[in-house]
Amino acid sequence: MSSFFTSLFFVILAEIGDRTQLLAICFATRYNWTTVIWGVFWATAVNHLLAVALGNYLTYLFPMNYIKIASSVGFIIFGLWTLRGDEISCDTQQRFKLNPFWTVFIAFFIAETGDKTQLATIALAADFNTFFPVWLGTTLGMVIANAFGIIAGLLMGKRIPARFIKWVAAFIFIVFGLLSLYDSVPSHFQKIPYIILALLFTGALIYAVNYLNRKKALR
Repeated sequence: MSSFFTSLFFVILAEIGDRTQLLAICFATRYNWTTVIWGVFWATAVNHLLAVALGNYLTYLFPMNYIKIASSVGFIIFGLWTLRGDEISCDTQQRFKLNPFWTVFIAFFIAETGDKTQLATIALAADFNTFFPVWLGTTLGMVIANAFGIIAGLLMGKRIPARFIKWVAAFIFIVFGLLSLYDSVPSHFQKIPYIILALLFTGALIYAVNYLNRKKALR
């Protein structure tokens, strides 16, 4: 069950302020929120089914220690991505002229393809080397995160959770990635100089992302 709850937890974190959460909030201002949630659920279920299958397939192509190192680095990147944040225009929903459910399904499926949460799902599936617990956890996590985003967005004028929450989510991703990376690399890299170097490099990346965010806010 640890793979299920870990997948649930990290996908909820990854979805905070993500473009798919913003898209769900946009749809909820136009369609019934239950229709949006069902569209999100089925789009996520299909999308993450493919993502988990790919993640498990990778374990047959590469040694597990390589996969664990790659997924650890991936979690650090997801943390930086969360810190960076996403933007999306509510005009995106105008591209599809189908009924509300299929509009949400298609738009959400496309938006989720190559997105942070899909990549996190691939990493989780490869890391745990299991199928159904990761698939169920990530799918349920997306529904919970988007339901929260829709409610918060409608009650707070379409605003997503506060910047503080984004920082906490990014911090958890980065710390988890660093700890997992420490456990995955060969023992000769588990020494103080390498640890300090990794922390300094990660700190520099966080500073760079924060600097870009501040610069963008001033435009």
